[in-house]
Amino acid sequence: MISENLKNITTSLPENVTLVAVSKTKSVEEILEAYNAGHRDFGENKVQEMTGKWEELPKDIIWHMIGHVQRNKVKYMAPFVHLIHGVDSLKLLKEINKQAKKNNRTINCLLQVYIAKENSKFGLDPEELTQLLEADTFKTLENVRIIGLMGMATFTDNKEQINNEFKFLKTLYDQLKNKYGLKELSMGMSSDYTIALQNGSTMVRIGSAIFGERNYN
Repeated sequence: MISENLKNITTSLPENVTLVAVSKTKSVEEILEAYNAGHRDFGENKVQEMTGKWEELPKDIIWHMIGHVQRNKVKYMAPFVHLIHGVDSLKLLKEINKQAKKNNRTINCLLQVYIAKENSKFGLDPEELTQLLEADTFKTLENVRIIGLMGMATFTDNKEQINNEFKFLKTLYDQLKNKYGLKELSMGMSSDYTIALQNGSTMVRIGSAIFGERNYN
């Protein structure tokens, strides 16, 4: 089922869009099924869970950290993480830079923008985003690379609202991409990725549509 779901979604995506298979709470065996079907990009939302899976699974897997990151957990994923999606503060960026330097790496990051009408979501507003990108401290961070923006829409059945939130983020991305060398716009999950694609997303984070409903054990 996993490989079939993966194939159906992959063939429906534009060529320039990266599919991050969200494997949080899923077993090593389930991830291996997707891996054996040829998939390599996987996303986790807990650092320790991702680190455990990294230790067990093939080393050519491209790991994405898609959840909210606590600064004291960065050191565990710094040796291997490919892209951190949810960076929402200069303090977190400084810690990622510190741990990347210790591991002789440059870690790619996306800045998370707050676009939802929900207090539970994290992210920067447009003014905070610009302030971070223009901060003198940010310009000294040599072991992190900001390659794009990420946003999570409101969890709602109102497609017009979701569309407006994604459109807002795409407009912001277009305003900043040339000046700051941005390449990726990560928005869209299982329930709303088709709307995200219509608004120019280059990276979608899809879990339940591939693996089935999340395990809560």
